[in-house]
Amino acid sequence: MPRMTRLDDITVCPMTEADLDEVLAIESVSYPKPWAREHFLDELGSPYAFPLVALNGDGRVAGYICPVLLLDEGEIRNVAVDPGMRGSGVGRLLVEAVLEECRSRGAAYVGLEVRVSNQAARALYRKLGFVETGVRPKYYENGEDAVLMECPLDRSGES
Repeated sequence: MPRMTRLDDITVCPMTEADLDEVLAIESVSYPKPWAREHFLDELGSPYAFPLVALNGDGRVAGYICPVLLLDEGEIRNVAVDPGMRGSGVGRLLVEAVLEECRSRGAAYVGLEVRVSNQAARALYRKLGFVETGVRPKYYENGEDAVLMECPLDRSGES
């Protein structure tokens, strides 16, 4: 049984190249078509992206998120949590950090797409203020639909 890290032991901070081996390990067990190292390097080098990691008390990557902000539109491109940490609140912390950062930079909303079958993620996003705005039919490699979701941001401090 993996050691569960208490949520107050989690630190969300900018992703660095030094985090990539652990990020790629989580990515490879989270997605059927995982992003390559080069994709993460592109995110790290983009002036519009601000990838974040959640580090546990031992300094290990518990999860990551890859958002971008272009003009007043935020987007979450990728997010995953280490399988041993799922359900512990790490994903919520990461999404909340993105919403806070996008709000502070003047974003009007944050959007994302999620597999129609990923009920846990969809429920989390709804709790955080996201609403389902559409569907991309057969978007994923296995023919599964993507649900489009957006979280409108009240730039006065509440979503």
